[in-house]
Order: sequence, then C-alpha cells, then structure tokens
Amino acid sequence: MSITATPTPGPLLLSPTDHVLVMIDFQSQMAFATKSIDAIVLRTNAALIANAAAGFKVPTVLTTVAEKSFSGPMFDEIAAAFPGQEMLDRTSMNTWEDAAVIKTLNAIGKDRLVLAGLWTSVCIVGPALSAIAQGYEVYVITDACGDVSTEAHERAVERMIQAGARPMTSLQYMLELQRDWARGETYELTTGIAKKFGGAYGLGVIYAKTMFGAHEG
Repeated sequence: MSITATPTPGPLLLSPTDHVLVMIDFQSQMAFATKSIDAIVLRTNAALIANAAAGFKVPTVLTTVAEKSFSGPMFDEIAAAFPGQEMLDRTSMNTWEDAAVIKTLNAIGKDRLVLAGLWTSVCIVGPALSAIAQGYEVYVITDACGDVSTEAHERAVERMIQAGARPMTSLQYMLELQRDWARGETYELTTGIAKKFGGAYGLGVIYAKTMFGAHEG
C-alpha cells in the first residue's frame, strides 16, 4: 500500500489556537533552590515562552503558590508579558487541585495543555499526571522548568513521558507557533523575541539582518 504525502502539518504540532499555556510558580523562593538549570537561562527561557504566548494570543494561565506569605512574586519577565493579568495564587503544590485554576481552564475550554514552571518534580509532575488522567494532552517545556537537582528534573521528565506527556524546548515552542516564515503578520514578532531572548540563535538573526538585510521568508 502506497502513501501519498500532502503539504499539511501533523496533528501533534501545536498552533496558537489549540492549547492553553500554564506557567507555574516562577517565583524567587522556588528559583533559589533550583540547581538543574542556571537561573539566568531559566529566566530567559521563561520570558521567551511568555512573550511568544502573549504575542500569538495563546490563552495563558499564570499561577503562584503562597505568593505573599512565602514564595514571592512571579518573575517580572512573565508579568510584563501579560500586564494586568491576575496571578492565581494557590495553597496546593499540585496546581490541578486548585479550584480557581480548574475553573479558569474549564472556561478556556482547551483539551491540550502546555506546562512550564518550578519545580519539575512537584509543581509540574502534579498537574501533568492529573491532566493526563482526565484525558488531556500535555506538553512540557523542559528547559523552562527546573528542580533542586539534575537528577530530580530528569526523573520527573521521564515520569511524565512514561505517562504520555510530550517534551519540548522554549525556542521550539515559539518556532512551532510561527512554523512558516511566510506568515508575515507574526514574522517581526517571532524574530523580535528571538533577538531579545533567543540566545545564540537570536544573535544570528541580529547579525544576518544587520549585515545583509536577510529575511527568513
């Protein structure tokens, strides 16, 4: 039996309208003990996905744990991408056990979730396994997560993959939302975020545009 290829994206690829991004506990107290990823890299990756989601108008839930009593505010880079958006503060370590978060997710009405936050083995594993058990598709941006050790982070990611979660990276997330440089309405958005938060790739974009007037499309 022969297969005929068509120039269409696979159903497992993300688009701006088919999922909700949940950013969990990007707070000072959680970051202090995070050792699996450098704090600067973590903040940059978190800023990249926050700005990408905001720019592509992806429904996004921002949630904190014990913000005023212990853990501190959400990273400025994330809050700045969503000015005025409410931070849903919780007492539960598992975001999925918080009634306000679940009410918000139900109101958005997407059955595909993308998760990122601190710590991987607690605050990400909890909602990931809980959502999968209730029939949701779950993606985890692993380089925008961190834990108290590399061992803790890696075992958490493995555990989620075993349950059916799909790992990805922050830059991959943004480029998957863009996916075609001919989409002119978001071209400057994507390359602008890359130049600011995209590390070596962003430097390459700056160089090409400055020296040669290059354009990916």
